[in-house]
Amino acid sequence: MFKNSFFFLALAALTLVAAPARAQVAGDLAFTAFNADEDGWAMVTFVDLAPGTTVFFTDNEWNGSAIGSGGAFNTGESYFRWNSGASTLVAGTVIRFSSTDSATLLAASSGALSREAVALSTNWGLSQTADGLYAYVGASATSATNFLAAVSTGSFSVAEGTLAGTGLVAGTSAVQLSSSSDFGQYIGTRAGQAGFAAYAPLVNNIANWQDLGDGSYAALVPDTTGFTISPVPEPGSLALMLA
Repeated sequence: MFKNSFFFLALAALTLVAAPARAQVAGDLAFTAFNADEDGWAMVTFVDLAPGTTVFFTDNEWNGSAIGSGGAFNTGESYFRWNSGASTLVAGTVIRFSSTDSATLLAASSGALSREAVALSTNWGLSQTADGLYAYVGASATSATNFLAAVSTGSFSVAEGTLAGTGLVAGTSAVQLSSSSDFGQYIGTRAGQAGFAAYAPLVNNIANWQDLGDGSYAALVPDTTGFTISPVPEPGSLALMLA
């Protein structure tokens, strides 16, 4: 009787489907590519994203203070809003954001990317020279409540886009490319990990990136192959183990 009860409890746990989440904390998303020539980037989600999830992006610099204690972006560069779309976006999906400097061609491979109308944010393009790009959630494009990821072609300094006050850490939830890099992308493994969270330190490790440095890479398309994890045991296999 005990073994049967335990089996059905275990089977129920296996068949429960977790409700998709909205990206909320550092590491839920990670940059997988950055192209200053094409003015685009790519990201992977490590959680199932609920329909209508909103993520903001900006290459304005954070001032280094904590959120709620004076932390804020400076001005003069661009803000973007991404809506993940009407369907759940499953963990492991890679989203490409392209032509972000174009008034008509900016796009996302999943969901919808739009430009936020913020005062002085008319500088739409990405720079190869010490530019940082943040992904975050918030009440608005200028009011971040949690940072999710960052990538930089600088040193993550206050002048170039600091991580101080964001909760992000280079190598864990942020990627630092070489100075004045036009193009970089993750070239490490995308399969075989036991869980999606295990990919975060791999994707954010610059040793696992192709960093092409200075050059002309506007036509270079990033790798958008999805990430997968090792399959969990089938219910039948679990029953055999419990028998």
